Amino acid sequence: MGQNSSKEYEISPYLSLSSFEMGRDDVNVVCTYGKISIWFGRQVPDIVIGQILLGISNIDHSAVHELELICDFDEIMEYESHGYVLVSYAKSKDGYRTTFHIPFSSKKALFHLAGSITEELKDKDTVLDCYWTGDDSDIMRLYEELSNIEGWKLKSINYKDDAKEKQSDLTISD
Repeated sequence: MGQNSSKEYEISPYLSLSSFEMGRDDVNVVCTYGKISIWFGRQVPDIVIGQILLGISNIDHSAVHELELICDFDEIMEYESHGYVLVSYAKSKDGYRTTFHIPFSSKKALFHLAGSITEELKDKDTVLDCYWTGDDSDIMRLYEELSNIEGWKLKSINYKDDAKEKQSDLTISD
């Protein structure tokens, strides 16, 4: 099922993480400090979309996706009824330019977001950016959480170059 020993993939405590990439052939998740970027391929099953969104929610309830769109004024309340949080809006020539936060603490909002992703995937691959407060341990916890998805694997761990140089300068003294 794609589960691997977390010890095998622990992040080095001596290096500064740049990115942690995981996924399967039809989905790719790249975690950094402050952001999770998810690429969904057109063939990804709905269940996997839900597992990823709920997995992120289980690790960081404060994670959000920021959605910017132009809509009619009446549609603003419709989005809010789905659990989206209106951050800003302004009248434009085509309607209202809005910014919503989709909180990962709201299952209702995640359900609607999953449906929107599924609709988008009918036409093309899609990328979803989420903002979070995750650190190295949260990234490892997310990897373990998502390892329950069939075919899930670690793709790469990248460290910042300056940290690699510091690692080679470490000396052990008594």
